[in-house]
Amino acid sequence: MRRWFRRKDKDRGGSLDCQEEPAPEGGAETTAAKEPEQPALEPPPAEADVGAGPAPAPLTEDLEESQAGAGESRQGLFRRFRERLSRTREALSDGLDRLVRGRGQIDAALLEDLEELLITSDLGVETTLALVKALQEKLKRRELGDAALLKKALREEMLALLQAPPPGEITARPWVVLLVGVNGVGKTTTIAKLAHRDRVRGLKPLLIAADTFRAAAVEQLEVWGERVAAPVIKQGSGADPAAVVFDGLAAAQARGADTVYIDTAGRLQTKVNLMEELKKVQRTAAKKMPGAPHEVWLILDATTGQNALSQARVFLEAVGVTGIILTKMDGTAKGGMALAVAHETGLPLRFLGVGESLEDLKPFDAQAFVDAILG
Repeated sequence: MRRWFRRKDKDRGGSLDCQEEPAPEGGAETTAAKEPEQPALEPPPAEADVGAGPAPAPLTEDLEESQAGAGESRQGLFRRFRERLSRTREALSDGLDRLVRGRGQIDAALLEDLEELLITSDLGVETTLALVKALQEKLKRRELGDAALLKKALREEMLALLQAPPPGEITARPWVVLLVGVNGVGKTTTIAKLAHRDRVRGLKPLLIAADTFRAAAVEQLEVWGERVAAPVIKQGSGADPAAVVFDGLAAAQARGADTVYIDTAGRLQTKVNLMEELKKVQRTAAKKMPGAPHEVWLILDATTGQNALSQARVFLEAVGVTGIILTKMDGTAKGGMALAVAHETGLPLRFLGVGESLEDLKPFDAQAFVDAILG
C-alpha cells in the first residue's frame, strides 16, 4: 500500500513582495567595523590597514580552510551534530530500532514499514524510494537478509546519497559569495557566522547589504557587522541592489578583502521580479569582477521540511546555485530533509546551522551527519 506516496501540494514558503526598486540615491556608505563587545566572541586578529593598495596573491589555502572548516575534526562534528540533532535521531534511529525489534529476516512488510518511517522523518517520496530501491537490490543479491543489519545498510546508502565533491579550488581574491533564499530563513545571521569563521582564521571579510527592500534589513546586517568586526557596504533604503553590489565590490578590491558576502532580498510571492533582480545582481558582479560571484549559496530553513524543496526549485530555475546551507537544524525533528534536498537538487550541502551562537555554523560532513541521526 503506497498511501505515503501521494504527493500533496504545499504552500511555498516566503513572505515577500517583489516590486520594482527605485533608482539609487547618493553614494555607498560603509559601516565602520567595531570590535565585538560580547564576552563569548573572541577579539578578531589584528589586520593590516584596510586602505592598503592592491591585494596580494590569492590566499588559496587560507580561504579553502575557511570555507571547508579545516581543523574541525569529524569526531568533533559528530559530537556537535549528535547533540543538536537529537530530535531527528529520536524520530529516525529510535523508530528504526523499533521497526526491526523481534524481526528475523527482511521482507516486503518490513520494507513498507521502513518507507513509512522515512517519509514521516521528512526524507520525501523520491529520496525514500531511491533508498528503499537500493536496499531491495541488496536483498536480491543476497547482500542483505538479517533485519539486524538494516541500519548498517541504510547508513551506507545515505552516505552514498550525500557524498559530494569538495568545494572547487579558490583562485580569486576577494572570493565573492552570493547568499539567496526567502525571508526568514536566516540569511543575515548566516552571513555573520560565515564572516566570523573567516575572522577567526585571520581573513578579512566584507559584507554587502543588497537587501534594500525589507524594512531594517540593512540595519540588521550593520549590527551583525559590528559584532563580527566586518565592514558593511550599504546605500539608502530602496536603492538599486545591483548598484550596492557594484560599489561593494569596488570597496572590497580597494581594501584587500579576502571574502565578500552579499545579502539579498527574498520576496517570493511575485517571484518573477525577485529573480530578475538576482540575475541583475549577478550580471553586475561579473561586470565589476570577472568570475564573480564565485559561489551562490541557497539558504533553507530545515524546520519547513519538504516546503524547503519547493523554495529550492524556484531559485534553481533562476540562478546558478552552487551549494546549500541548512539553518535551524537544532530545533526540528525534520533533519531527514537534508537528504531530500541533496538528492532532489543534486547540490552539495556546505554548512549546517545547529544553534544561535556565532560558532554554530558547521561545515557539512556526510559521515558525521549520518552517524549522528542514525545513532
